[in-house]
Amino acid sequence: MKTLQLLRAMSSKSKPSKAGKAAGKQAGATATPKPVQGPVYVDPKSGSVLIKIQAKPGAKFNGITDISEDGVGVQIAAPPLDGEANAELIKYLAKLLDLRKSDVSLDKGSKSRQKTVVLEKRCRTPEQVLDTFRKEAQQT
Repeated sequence: MKTLQLLRAMSSKSKPSKAGKAAGKQAGATATPKPVQGPVYVDPKSGSVLIKIQAKPGAKFNGITDISEDGVGVQIAAPPLDGEANAELIKYLAKLLDLRKSDVSLDKGSKSRQKTVVLEKRCRTPEQVLDTFRKEAQQT
C-alpha cells in the first residue's frame, strides 16, 4: 500500500495536472501590450510617433481627406510612380506639421496605399498631430 502511494506521489510530481498547467500559465504570463488605438500613436519601443496613412495618389492637390481608426486619408498631388507620391507625402506632412523633412520618414508601405510614417522622437505628441490633421481636414 505504501509503495502504491509513493508511486502516485512521484507520478503527480513529474506530470502536473491540466489545472496545474493552466494555473502556472496564468501566474507566469506576462501582460500583452494593448493594441494600437487610432491612427496616430507612440511606438512603445522607440518613443517615436507613428501615423497610419491611407494614401490617395494622383490627386489635384495635397490634403487630408478623412481621419478614422484605420488611418489618416491623405490625397497626394503626385503619381504613384518611382516613389514620387511617397516623396510628396513626406514633404506635405513635414510642411503641415512644421517639421524638417528629415524628421519625417516612411516606415512601412513604400509600394502600398497603407503606409506608416514615423515622426522622430519628441517632435510632436499624437494629440498635437491629430489636432493639426483635423484642422486641415476641415479646410479641405
